[in-house]
Amino acid sequence: MNINGSLTIAVSKGRILTEAMPILEKLDITPVEDPARTRKLVLKTNQAGVKIIIIRATDVPTYVEYGAADMGIAGKDVLMEYTGNGVYEPLDLQIALCKMVLAEPRQRKTINGRLRVATKYVNTTRNYFAGQGKQVEIIKLYGSMELAPVLGLADQIVDLVDTGNTLKVNGLVPVETIAEISSRVIVNKAAMKMKYQIIKPMLKEMNALAGKK
Repeated sequence: MNINGSLTIAVSKGRILTEAMPILEKLDITPVEDPARTRKLVLKTNQAGVKIIIIRATDVPTYVEYGAADMGIAGKDVLMEYTGNGVYEPLDLQIALCKMVLAEPRQRKTINGRLRVATKYVNTTRNYFAGQGKQVEIIKLYGSMELAPVLGLADQIVDLVDTGNTLKVNGLVPVETIAEISSRVIVNKAAMKMKYQIIKPMLKEMNALAGKK
């Protein structure tokens, strides 16, 4: 599609970027430099008015809400954790699929006192347990969640899993799926109005491509 006008698209680094690029390319939006080879975070594309910014997953909704980007592609896990309300979430691309699970040691120990749960998804975890009427102590970690129960820091964890192999090798098992996770398109609310003639056709075409490899 030919885009007449300016548009900035924010995309999460890593797996989401890898799986989102073929969709953008089918919309005839192609970076002039290979994202895997350049250190640039703002990429020009073959369409003069369109640029792609590559940023941390947790920053995508912030850039979109505050208008630094018109649109973004981010995981549902990030959007569940985000507390702002300045974006629309019109489309599930059905890419970068995984699950957010509650997991614990295969050999569960007796828990004395309040349950301790390690996660980087603090808001989502708090809401999950509040919905069950449970109060837990949430320990925020930024990575290597599986170590927390192994070393006695926490009783359970909330984290994303794909194959589940990392849980298995660390002696953990999933006990409940909190959410099915996929990547979503988000749009700045003002941009949806001001750039409707650009964004609406893009969403229609992206919807037709969603979930197709």
